This record gives sequence, structure tokens and C-alpha cells, in this order.
Amino acid sequence: MRNLLCVTAVVFALYTAPLPAVASERIYIYTENFPPYNMSATGRAFEHNEDGIDGLCTEMVKAILEHSGLDYVIKLRNWDFGYNRALNKKNHGIYCTTYTENRASQFKWVGPLTTNLWTIFAPPGTDLKIDSLEDTRGMLYAGYRGDVMTEYLLERDFRVSAMDSDDLNPKRLELGQVDLWIADRLAGPYFASQQDVEGLEPVFSFNNTELYLAMNLETSEEVIRKLRQGLETIRNNGMYEAIETKWGL
Repeated sequence: MRNLLCVTAVVFALYTAPLPAVASERIYIYTENFPPYNMSATGRAFEHNEDGIDGLCTEMVKAILEHSGLDYVIKLRNWDFGYNRALNKKNHGIYCTTYTENRASQFKWVGPLTTNLWTIFAPPGTDLKIDSLEDTRGMLYAGYRGDVMTEYLLERDFRVSAMDSDDLNPKRLELGQVDLWIADRLAGPYFASQQDVEGLEPVFSFNNTELYLAMNLETSEEVIRKLRQGLETIRNNGMYEAIETKWGL
């Protein structure tokens, strides 16, 4: 507890020296409920300002923005809404977004903010042994529609039953409605605990990917420079490491 209080104190102290905001370059940042990386602090489906949004990536992005000198708004919406805004509107962005070759040319990237280890979960008490992803071919996965992990499986002709939210997938796995669930190493157990599901077995992990803030291509290079400089600042002053430590990384 003492270490956690110390880390929290460091994070709070480092927030106290932001740059003044530049009102002429307001940027609009979206995220989704994907705990513990980004989530509503009040349990609501949507949040209209940063005070109601929490999570590992959220703390990183808030710190970057506070040290960038930019005027900004952060909102929590569903993934498709935020992603399409970032894709189509100048000065709009979304986090935490997995960097992939397919997406590389679609955005201007700020990061990495953290990493994401893809993990396959099986039901409690399973004796399933997996040495490679191919060992699961023919089995039915629970997935999250539009998510990069679900898309990865579908592109390789794996069977996936995708939902509009990941919230119910732990319960679907527990009830035997699906054989496996693909999720993140941190987010998976968090979602399961929220659904009172215990004992899910992580049977295979792969593809340790990087998560970024993705900005619309028409966003000016000056804005991107300020954002990247903000990231560099929190790396150098210890805030980046303090946030990771707080969230168990």
C-alpha cells in the first residue's frame, strides 16, 4: 500500500506542471470502454469529458496532452463512432489503438503508450493444451466486433462469434456457448471479474502489440510534434514509468 501511495503521489505531482493551452488548435480525442486501458470512471456507457474517464492509456494520454500545450476534449464513446471520427475529421484522434501494417497509412501515430499481449482464454477447469494458434482451428471463438484481434482471426479463416461489446464474452465462455475467447492479457481478467466469472484459463499468448494514440491524417504536423514532445517529456520525467507501475506493468 505504501508503494502504491508513493506512485500515486508521484503521478499527482508530475501533473502540476503542464504547458499553457493553445486555444487555436483544439483537438478531439475519443476512446472506448476497454478496461483497464480506458474506461468510464462512473460505469456509464458514454462520458462527455475527461473527468469521467480513467485507465492506463487514459492517464498516459492526459499526461501527454497536459504537457503538449494543446487545447483538447476527451470523450468516451463506442469504438466504431470514435474510430470513424478519427479516420474522417481533422484534429480528431482515438486511443488506445493497435498499430498494424494495414492501419499504418490511415493515421498519424503518437506512441507507443503501452503494449497489449493477445491471449486465448479457455473455460475453468480445462485440460486444453495449445502450442500454436493452428491447434484451435475449427473451435469457436468469442470476439469483439471491429477489434484487431477478432479481425486477425477472421482474416485467417478462424471461426469467431463477434459481439458489439466484449463485456458478455467471459460469461459466454463459462456457459459453453463458445469454445475460446480472445482478449488482452489485462483486459480479459478485468472483464471476467466484472461478470463474476472466475477461473478462466489463459492457455496461449501471442502477438505482443503496441497501443497508440492515432490522429487524423489532416491534423497538422505542428500538433503531432507537440503531442510527441509531450510523450517524450513524460518519458524523461518519470511519469510514464509511474503510470505503468500504478497499473501493474
